[in-house]
Amino acid sequence: MNQHDFAALLTPEGRALLDSLRDYDPSQELAVATRLRRDHPAGLVSAALGQARLRQRAVAKFGAEDAYRMFFTPGGVEMATRASVAAYRAERLSALGVRSLADLCCGIGGDAIALARAGIRVLAVDRDPLTADVARANAEALGLEGLIEVREADVTEVGTDGYDAVFLDPARRGGRGRTFDPEAYSPPLSWAVQAAHRARYAAIKIAPGIPHEAVPAEAEAEWISDQGDVKEAVLWFGTAPGAVRATLLPGPHSLCPEVPLPDPEPGPVGRYLYEPDGAVIRAHLVAEVAAALDGRLIDPTIAYITADELRPTPYATAYEITDVLPFNLKKLKALLREREVGVLTVKKRGSAIEPEELRRKVKPQGRNAATVILTRVAGAPSMLIGSPAGPAR
Repeated sequence: MNQHDFAALLTPEGRALLDSLRDYDPSQELAVATRLRRDHPAGLVSAALGQARLRQRAVAKFGAEDAYRMFFTPGGVEMATRASVAAYRAERLSALGVRSLADLCCGIGGDAIALARAGIRVLAVDRDPLTADVARANAEALGLEGLIEVREADVTEVGTDGYDAVFLDPARRGGRGRTFDPEAYSPPLSWAVQAAHRARYAAIKIAPGIPHEAVPAEAEAEWISDQGDVKEAVLWFGTAPGAVRATLLPGPHSLCPEVPLPDPEPGPVGRYLYEPDGAVIRAHLVAEVAAALDGRLIDPTIAYITADELRPTPYATAYEITDVLPFNLKKLKALLREREVGVLTVKKRGSAIEPEELRRKVKPQGRNAATVILTRVAGAPSMLIGSPAGPAR
C-alpha cells in the first residue's frame, strides 16, 4: 500500500467499503474482490482488502473496538506495542507528572494513543511518510487529534526541549529481519540514550533479550509480560538508576527489589514446583520469588523453584508434583498408559527434547490429564510428573 492508496481509504467511499469488510473471510478473497470490483476501482478494493486483513490481525493487540476503527501497515501491526502494555506505560508516565511527551519513532501510533488517553499531550514523530499518515489517521479515528500532533521527520533532527518526557521505540528490524544488536537499531541505542538524557524523564523500548551488561548504569531496566508472554523491556531514565523490575500484566504486579538477592541454594524437589513468569526470569529476579515462597532451585542452572508448601504468588505458576524420575521415555510411556493419561501438557527447561516430539513418542491415550516437565534435577536429566496446583489454602 502506498500513500495514494491509503488516501483513497480515507474517502467516504473507502471508509464505507472498509466497514463492509469487517467480517469477511480472507479465504474467500478472490470471490469478494471480483464482486467488489464491479462497483469500485481495483486499486481501492485491493487496499481495502489488505487493510481488512490487517485489522483482523490487530484485534489481538488493540481489541476489536479500536482495531476496527484504526488503520495499519503490515510492519506497523507487527511492531506496535500491545494496548495493555502501552496503557500501563502511559499510566506510569502520568504518575510521574508527565503532561507532554515526544514520541520518537511513533509507528502507527499505538503508544501515542495510550499516552493521549492518559491525558498526555504527544508529539508523534516518524520518518516514513505512509506511517506518519497512518498515525495521523488513527489519532483522528479515535478522537485524539487534539492531543496528538503527528510529524513526518527524522527523529535525530527533532528538538524535544519543552517536553516533560521522551519515549523512543527504535526499529529493531532491518533488511534481514529482526536484529538483536542494540547498535543495529534504527536509531542506535547509543543515540536513544543520549536523547533520553536530554529529558527529565525518558523511556526506551527495547528487545527483552537485551543482555543485562548492555543496560546503562543510570537506567532502570523493566521487563514486561502480558498474560504470561514477555512482550518487551524498557529502559527508564529519571526514575530509579540501576533498579531492575519485572512487571506482569494484567495487574500490574511489579517486582523491584532494593537490593537483589543471591541465587538460592538448590535442593531436592518438594511437593510443589513453581515456574517463574518470563519477565521474572529475564529480570534475573528468580531469587526474590524463591525467597517469598520459602523455596529452592531444583538445579543451579535451571529457573524452576520447588517448595514443600503451596503459597499464592502472581510471579510464578505452581504445579503439584507426584513423581520425580530419571529421564526415560519407555518408563514414561508405561506410566502414562497405566494412569490413562490422554491430555498431556509438556513443559521443558534445560532439556533438548521438544514437547511435540515427546507426545509423538509416548502417544498419550485415556481420560485423564497430566503435566510432564522435562528438566534437570541436580544436574541429571529428569522428568517431573504432576498437574497445575489449585489455589493455596
